[in-house]
Amino acid sequence: MSLEIAWPVQALLLTYLLMSLVCFVAYWRDKRFAVAGAQRIPESRLHLYELLGGWPGGLLAQRLIRHKNRKLAYQVKFWLIVAVHLGILGSWVISRLG
Repeated sequence: MSLEIAWPVQALLLTYLLMSLVCFVAYWRDKRFAVAGAQRIPESRLHLYELLGGWPGGLLAQRLIRHKNRKLAYQVKFWLIVAVHLGILGSWVISRLG
């Protein structure tokens, strides 16, 4: 892999990793707040973390801690964010192959 391709891939992976950690922790905290009856993290903030690359961490949190996985309106926005990310990533990969 040439340096001109390796650098963007590494930066993207690092961004996804860091934002996934941020997103997972935010889901975890929001779940704790919900159980305690405390003030919650706004859904718009969770979606922002997902949009900034944290959707893999959000997906993992939905599966492991079972948070935000049954609310339809939330899931629709979540999967739209995932689709946007995968569409852009797929488009980038295809442009590099062609």
